[in-house]
Amino acid sequence: MTKIQLVQPHPALLLQQNSDRGLVVCDLHLGWERLLTKKGVHVPSQTPKIKNALLKLIKQTKPTHMIILGDIKDAITNVSMQEWKEIPEFFEEINKQVPNTEAILGNHDGNLESLLPKTVKIVPPTGAIFGDVGLFHGHAWPAPKLLGCKSLVTGHVHPTVAIHDPMGLRITKQVFVKAPCNGEILAKAILSRLGTKTEADTSRAFKSNVSQLFIMPSFNQFLGGRAINERKRGRKKPDTYIGPILRSGCTNIDDAEVYLLDGTFLGTVDQLKALS
Repeated sequence: MTKIQLVQPHPALLLQQNSDRGLVVCDLHLGWERLLTKKGVHVPSQTPKIKNALLKLIKQTKPTHMIILGDIKDAITNVSMQEWKEIPEFFEEINKQVPNTEAILGNHDGNLESLLPKTVKIVPPTGAIFGDVGLFHGHAWPAPKLLGCKSLVTGHVHPTVAIHDPMGLRITKQVFVKAPCNGEILAKAILSRLGTKTEADTSRAFKSNVSQLFIMPSFNQFLGGRAINERKRGRKKPDTYIGPILRSGCTNIDDAEVYLLDGTFLGTVDQLKALS
């Protein structure tokens, strides 16, 4: 069984499978500053800070594998000049420290292939497997093969919690979310969406082992996030969540456990709604 642990107090996970150690981060959004520049707000590039933070984590955790769960770049379909300049150098330095580096494509990673060294493995949005953990970005359905995993890890949502103090001050904190997941419902949703070609595919897919879903915070801590405990009028429908897996009904976010980056357990999403 693959061990999953928080790399406290950072927005990263470490997967341990025998002698293999996989460091997992997501949502770097390198080059995001260009949007502010277009609005007349100049912010120096934060890519060096993000790179140095990741290099420190690599030195600390000594991984054999580096896995980035999508949205590596910020421009969705094109490649900005800043990305052309910074992303190749970013990955060359990371790849020197961890030769087994995988980049799972996210919805912001259009034309990312042209920016990566040939030594970096590019994985489609449907995801990859490390031990018995399935990893994917979250904007697209995971591959049926991930249904054989006990745990799924995704990004894309940028989860945070919002808390109002008695004085009315609102603060937000990045969080990890651990949600129970009904593997059978997820399997049926994936098969309904993707279809099946053979009885063998159907049989294998419906023997789903998935029981839990981890949603990771963005590694780029300069970005905002989605307050998962935000209260809405009326009952929140599953189709209002980000990403098909959350909209499929395979998990009830209200029952999910919420943890700060330092591992502090805050309670369930439903319990935290009273603080939003």
